[in-house]
Amino acid sequence: MCSSNDQVSISLSEGDTSDPPGTTSSDMKTVPKEAVLSFRITSYRVKQKIGFLHGRKTVEIEVLSNINGIMKPGLNAIMGPPGGGKSLLLDVLAARKDPHGLSGDVLINGAPRPANFRSISGYVLQEDVVMDSLTVRENLQFSAALRLPTTMTNAEKNERINMVIKELGLDAVADFKVRASRERKRTMIGMELITDHPILFLDEPTTGLDSSTASTVLWILKKKAKQGCTIIFSIHQPQYSIFRLFDSLTLVASGKLMFHGPAQEALGYFESAVGYQCGTHNNPADFFLDVINGDFSGVASNREEEDFEANETEEFVKTKKPVIGQLVEFYINSSFYRETKTKLDKLSGVHEAKSLAFKEITYVTSFCDQLRWIIWRSFKNYLGFPQVTFIQTLITVALGLIVGASFVGLKSECTEVQNRASLLFLLTVFQCITSVSSGELFVLEQKLFIHEHISGYYRMLPYFFGKLISELIPRRLLPSIIFTFILYFMVGLNPSGKAFFTMIFTVLMLGYSASSVSLSFGAGENAVSIPTLLVTIYFVFMLYFSGLSLFFGTILPGLSWLQYFSVPHYGFRALQHNELLGQNFCPDLNTAESNSCPNYVICTGEEFLRMQNIDLSPWGLWKNHVAMASMMIIFLTITFLQLLYFNKNNLGLGVRLKW
Repeated sequence: MCSSNDQVSISLSEGDTSDPPGTTSSDMKTVPKEAVLSFRITSYRVKQKIGFLHGRKTVEIEVLSNINGIMKPGLNAIMGPPGGGKSLLLDVLAARKDPHGLSGDVLINGAPRPANFRSISGYVLQEDVVMDSLTVRENLQFSAALRLPTTMTNAEKNERINMVIKELGLDAVADFKVRASRERKRTMIGMELITDHPILFLDEPTTGLDSSTASTVLWILKKKAKQGCTIIFSIHQPQYSIFRLFDSLTLVASGKLMFHGPAQEALGYFESAVGYQCGTHNNPADFFLDVINGDFSGVASNREEEDFEANETEEFVKTKKPVIGQLVEFYINSSFYRETKTKLDKLSGVHEAKSLAFKEITYVTSFCDQLRWIIWRSFKNYLGFPQVTFIQTLITVALGLIVGASFVGLKSECTEVQNRASLLFLLTVFQCITSVSSGELFVLEQKLFIHEHISGYYRMLPYFFGKLISELIPRRLLPSIIFTFILYFMVGLNPSGKAFFTMIFTVLMLGYSASSVSLSFGAGENAVSIPTLLVTIYFVFMLYFSGLSLFFGTILPGLSWLQYFSVPHYGFRALQHNELLGQNFCPDLNTAESNSCPNYVICTGEEFLRMQNIDLSPWGLWKNHVAMASMMIIFLTITFLQLLYFNKNNLGLGVRLKW
């Protein structure tokens, strides 16, 4: 399982195969130095559910149609109005959308994209999904450790990291936590540049950045493009200092192609298309979007000022749809379209069209390496918020002292048996209620996991185990031990060393079992609120029925089956068995006198346990631990399967998440 035989296999094309530092010749034979992406998208359809309840049906909607183009090494920008399809087109080209909805071809150097294309091309999300509790260098180390070839030494990887830090201008903040937006965006780009892929996709790389930082980011990408990298990105209304860096421009609106060609020739093309000129001080990017949106108020006309032509123009720009339709038709009749079509025909003739499901995700590192680095990062994340740990510890100590003060000085007398059982019940309540927040463990990092998994960082299984080991265990271990320790010695429970360690073990089993329930409720959701409500309702009902046993011994016969699905039930019974078995709470009274004990409840622990229908044998204790362990395994399995199912559907990629 921990072998390192899962190497990246990339066959994009032939090209310059000179070896960069740290890679072997065999590694580079399949990785071209430059890559040309060409696409002929007849249509792209998505399935959408409409209607309500039994009348609900699924329909297919065409969101992209007749979009063709070629993108070479350089800066290839995709622009368009919001909702026009620019980000969707980017994702289709990057194989980040379900390929079953695609009619057409996307080729790399004239060949179909390999099935593991997502793993061997870079992709930067629009949202900031970088781990901001880590430093810039630590984030880059994580990417380098899991994505660079295992043939590279640590020194070579560190050299690559330092080079990327210098290229991105992050030297001054390399060893500080990623906080500012400009640092987060550059760090995300750096995590992709580490691998030196021939193609890099970016979704809105300037989002959330000020103009100066946005220009800096594009200059960095321009420098990378000059080194032979094909950079494809979506962008909305960039400033002129950014626009002039573009090598090619693709304009998309309403899922249709308005223009595709050299960026610096787009302005003249649009002026000839609509008969309007871009104002002297107007930004070309703004001009294009104004034209597409039918807003000509900010542009200058080069037509004659005649009433007839003014009326004609008014009709032309009355609604957006006629404008888009005419721009599409104008582009189809242009020399840009004919030239692109000729080149695409030649490329398509070399290789037969082929539709891929993109189900393959390849990984450079072994299971053990992935697990180790996920644990490393998660521990770093946990230690990155010391104030949270401090506040959590402070609250736990305060609760322990308050509860302990309420039961301080329990005596070994007949009136105290019920109080001890009540204290154990409160301990059970604490473990269950504090476990509710565990349900957010996989929800909060959902976008980060999806991005990293399909980019070839790690499989599903090491991520799952890594998060459990590094996040769930320390977050549950510390509060449970502190709370139990305070109560045990403050109140004066069973002084036996065996009883103490058995109680600690029972409390931990109860906490982890309860946390697994919370995880199983929250794993398949996008938001935390609904799973939190559901798991809270579960614990409230189960604790209610467990609490009834303090007074009535058993619950209603018709509801007795609930105990088999109740984590609090098993934990509470184990705590009672451990604390009360063998204890005599009436040491100074003989059997005859015990019945005259004031407010008599019970004198021996055995009598109380029998009243609760608890088996007095050692198996009566340990079977509860077996039950909690079994439930923990069952709920964690459910959690894992939910993650597999939910993330597969949420990706919309037709990809099978690898274990």
